[in-house]
Amino acid sequence: MIRNKGKESWYMTQIEQKAITTIRFLAAEAVQKANSGHPGLPIGAAPMAFTLWKQMRHDPQDAKWTGRDRFVLSAGHASMLEYSLLHLFGYGLPMEEIMKFRQWGSKTPGHPEFGHTVGVETTTGPLGQGIANAVGLAMAEARLASEFNREGYPVVDNYTYALTGDGCLMEGVASEAASLAGHLGLGKLILLYDRNEITIEGSTNLAFTEDVGKRFEAYGWTVQHVANGEDMDAIAQAIVNAKADTAHPSLIIVRTEIAHGTPKANSASAHGEPLGEAAIQAMREFYCCDDQPFTVPSDVKDFFAELQAGYSKQHADYDAMFEGYRKAYPELYEKWVAWHETKLPEALKADARLWSSTEPKATRQVSGEILNIFAEYMPNLFGGSADLAPSNKTELKGKGFFASENRTGANIHFGIREFAMAAICNGIQLYGGFHSYCATFLVFTDYLKPALRLSAIMHQPVVYVMTHDSIGVGEDGPTHQPVEHLTALRATPGTLVFRPADAKETAFSYIMAFEADKPSVLALTRQNLPQYAETGDGAYKGGYILKDAKSGTPDVILMASGSEVELIYKAADILEAEGIAARVVSMPCLDLFDDQDVSYQESVLPRKVRARVAVEAGSSYSWDRYVGLDGKTVCLDHFGASAPAGILFKEFGFTVENVVKAAKESLANCK
Repeated sequence: MIRNKGKESWYMTQIEQKAITTIRFLAAEAVQKANSGHPGLPIGAAPMAFTLWKQMRHDPQDAKWTGRDRFVLSAGHASMLEYSLLHLFGYGLPMEEIMKFRQWGSKTPGHPEFGHTVGVETTTGPLGQGIANAVGLAMAEARLASEFNREGYPVVDNYTYALTGDGCLMEGVASEAASLAGHLGLGKLILLYDRNEITIEGSTNLAFTEDVGKRFEAYGWTVQHVANGEDMDAIAQAIVNAKADTAHPSLIIVRTEIAHGTPKANSASAHGEPLGEAAIQAMREFYCCDDQPFTVPSDVKDFFAELQAGYSKQHADYDAMFEGYRKAYPELYEKWVAWHETKLPEALKADARLWSSTEPKATRQVSGEILNIFAEYMPNLFGGSADLAPSNKTELKGKGFFASENRTGANIHFGIREFAMAAICNGIQLYGGFHSYCATFLVFTDYLKPALRLSAIMHQPVVYVMTHDSIGVGEDGPTHQPVEHLTALRATPGTLVFRPADAKETAFSYIMAFEADKPSVLALTRQNLPQYAETGDGAYKGGYILKDAKSGTPDVILMASGSEVELIYKAADILEAEGIAARVVSMPCLDLFDDQDVSYQESVLPRKVRARVAVEAGSSYSWDRYVGLDGKTVCLDHFGASAPAGILFKEFGFTVENVVKAAKESLANCK
């Protein structure tokens, strides 16, 4: 509905309408000043967002308050909507930052970034992932509540809200996550859908004509419709209704008009480009606003300041309740503190079972054993597999499965939803109180990579357990045999990629992964590997001398990760027998090795030793910087084939004999 100029709507108080108008103008003006951004959705969705934030349980004076509701702007391109709310509600985001929208060094980047802007719960922008993050936040709330709440002490009791647009709901990850949320009955998850029916190319009728409401009903969600995005009363009532239904997640479809009240209303040009000065001036006439740009009227400031009293009281009441909980349940309180600790228990690291394997084992099998040992010390492990737990060996035995009828389960059946699985784990990790992990085959990191990338951007230590790490998959063939994946993952900034060679290296990898401030990928074998007496805490440095030349001064350096360490270990013995001194270097984590100081790197890979061979059943691109111009690689720069693993390794040159040959060729290159 387009409001008549100068008329006040019956459903708004005058000051609330003025507050919403202020939100709209801050968004439009910031985008205009930056000459970049998305003004349409913030203008059209301002009444909906204001209505939600006004009644939401939060405390702008303490953005990290444990008892707060969580808000996710899944439509991250509408970031100026969130920044306007953060500024007006008093989160400490000053007007100077609003005016520096999308500029170097500002706290108002083009899309919301967790850890960068106060009050932002998760990094969004890649459409659809915010919905999956919200599902993870809601799952974390439900599990933590089941663990710690006691009668009269609801220490975990919040709702998770997400605001989405048409674009998010076209993305497959949103469908994956929404399907799982409905199955799990996440009744404290509420999704507000800004249905303005406009995308960059034009009307959604071009490509998106489905009945979204019916789709979500089929998922098991409660669906409500608000016909007019300006109707705050209807929006508020829909939120009340959604909160009352704690058995189902809720979708509130709000029909809005993009860039409402401007000459570009309901047009594609309003989606992702500045309105223009003329349009903003027309917008001022429509809203009867003659304030200077970036101005918050004094009565609007007073209005938001008055709201703070209610938020402060909610916070104080929660703190008093939590203090009573601490006194009434001291053991539970100590457990609460332990669950929120990021460092691993020292007793866990010293557990002899982590270091005692002697028989050949696949590192996926070792991984499963280690995870279950970790679970004895870390009851806050929360994760699962994309329908591959029997193969990934990721089930926490005796810990149950999280479900609508069992909120205490530590295992998650994600179903065949790799992308949503990873994005949900980001939400779980962001909530706090958990160590989150997920699992599938390494080749399927292709499906989840965008979420892993956001794990890295947000510095979230989600652990990705990726098994079946090479042509060792065998008969499944090239579709299931990762070739380029290790290189792609290693190329992702802020990500640790571990490919351990035996049980001890796997244990070291898990310790580092769960204590990191970034995501980790564990690439694990299907096939059995030997155990080495020499593996040790050098693994903490990413690469180390596993076995040195008998003379102490190597003629050639052999380096490898994972299953191929066995090849270089045996090749070194043959070379030594032929009078060629060979050093064996295990490289379980190239990322960590690159982080070491130059002196350590030189001690492992001395520059004067130019004869080098790198061996890995994957792309050679990861190894070029280590082997140099005179070195050789025994790698896989083509796709695999369907055959038993042993035959594939032989046919593709992963043999001790071929490693010896490559070493001799490298030595010849150095003469």
